[in-house]
Amino acid sequence: MSDSSAQPLSPTDQQPGISTIAIVGAGTMGLGIAQVCVQHGFPTILFDINEGVLTKAQRSIAAGLSKLVEKGKLTADEREAALARLRPTTDLSTVQADLIVEAVVEKLSVKHQLFQELAALNGPSTILASNTSSLPITRLAAPIQHPERVVGMHFFNPAPLMPLVEVISGVATAPAIADAVFALAEKLSKKPVRAADAPGFIVNRVARHFYVEGLKIVEEQVAPFQVVDELMEATGFRMGPFRLMDLIGVDTNFSVTSAMFEAFHFDPKFRPSRIQQQKVDAGQHGRKTGRGFYDYS
Repeated sequence: MSDSSAQPLSPTDQQPGISTIAIVGAGTMGLGIAQVCVQHGFPTILFDINEGVLTKAQRSIAAGLSKLVEKGKLTADEREAALARLRPTTDLSTVQADLIVEAVVEKLSVKHQLFQELAALNGPSTILASNTSSLPITRLAAPIQHPERVVGMHFFNPAPLMPLVEVISGVATAPAIADAVFALAEKLSKKPVRAADAPGFIVNRVARHFYVEGLKIVEEQVAPFQVVDELMEATGFRMGPFRLMDLIGVDTNFSVTSAMFEAFHFDPKFRPSRIQQQKVDAGQHGRKTGRGFYDYS
């Protein structure tokens, strides 16, 4: 028998419902996450400060959904319904939802400022999730009001295709919040796994040497990068490390390696590559700029 005089559970004691989603950052990861959300029936705000980036993201999402129609995985009506659920905006004050996922640059100061602004615009029950692939969730949550609602929700690139999502709890993250994000990932037809709040979490800690050692081989002139890719792909990898860095973004990959190098107290095995640094300095960030290790022009 229920006790009618009992106090209602707080949002951190019960699993909160998620019916509306906002994605902050309309780059490669942000637009991919937004596509997944609208495709699975969630009204989704997509925010970016750059209107040009936002317009490009809308075109990419529309193209991605059209490919699914061509493959028979969506009907034309379902595509139109998904696009109708997308609400792009450059006005941060309108970014209000049950769950907000940030997918901005991998810099702690930027994410702190963003989460503080979003916390002021939303109530304490709004979940603030980070798509970070390397920054500690505990540090992200520390200056935020109600840090118990801050959680890691790390998708993999390309988000519409890759099934894995890492759900990371910081020291302050409420179990019910992590449970809600885990359940949402399942509703998005993803395969969520729980990860501890350690540098690189699971996948990036394992994968970092795929990139770092590949770059060392090139630095030491053991073999050119094309040969490294060909050998890795011949052994069963869908992409070698250099093709994959171009897909992810050479700049993004470099930022993650740099963050992990610092997080592991400058352990030499995580040292960022000078070759990769030069690519970043030259603006050769991979497919998104038309040139990285390979030329896409």
